[in-house]
Order: sequence, then C-alpha cells, then structure tokens
Amino acid sequence: MNRPIRVVIAKAGLDGHDRGAKVIAAALRDAGMEVIYTGLRQTPEMIVETALQEDADAIGISILSGAHLTVFPRIHALMKAKGLDDVLLTGGGIIPEGDIEILMRQGVGRLFTPGTPTTAIADYIKAWITERDAKKV
Repeated sequence: MNRPIRVVIAKAGLDGHDRGAKVIAAALRDAGMEVIYTGLRQTPEMIVETALQEDADAIGISILSGAHLTVFPRIHALMKAKGLDDVLLTGGGIIPEGDIEILMRQGVGRLFTPGTPTTAIADYIKAWITERDAKKV
C-alpha cells in the first residue's frame, strides 16, 4: 500500500459515550494510520457513505448501547451493497462473547472488549490490511 491505512471510527445510533472511540482513534493515529472520526449518533448509512467517500480500508464501530446485533449486520449489508467487500468491519465495546461469535460468523471482523490493549487493535488492522493487499497481487 502506497498510503497510510485509512480507518473510519464511528459511533452508531443513540450511544452518546465516545471516550473509548476517541482513545482508539488517537491510538490508531499514533500507529501511523489516517483516522476519520465521524462523531456521535451516526446511522449505518452515514457510516458506510463516509467509508466510501474517504476510500477507507477499515471501519471501526464503537458500541456500548447493546444494539450490536442490529448495527453490525446492517453496516455489513450496506458495505456489500456498495461494493466495499475489501474493507474491514471491526469494532468493540460492551459485547457479550456469544454475540461476538455470532457477528464474526456473519462476516464481521474481530471485535474487542474493554481492557484490550490499543496496540492489539492497531496490529490486527495492519495484519488484516496486509493480508488483503497480498491477495490482490
């Protein structure tokens, strides 16, 4: 890749707590990525449109509201509809382990819970993008 990894960080729905999203955004910037933070109260449509307009390599959703089983599948479906098949959908927040497994089976990338080191998140995104780009060659 000839440019930095571009990541859209978003807060979907009515969830108004964005401290974690801002911490992740700063950590990804420190890891050399370009981060586009969408702010609070974004719809899945707005998030996917931002990723499309910004030529994002990854979308990271921060969710604490309990709506993860609705939000992630909706974003994933919109990404497919817009042809964003080579964009990583990842995220984190308060998500029970069983729900993480369900979402990952549906095609969502790795999901992170509170206490995960920010370096682990950055390393995961970098590894996913490296693997994606290796497949393109």
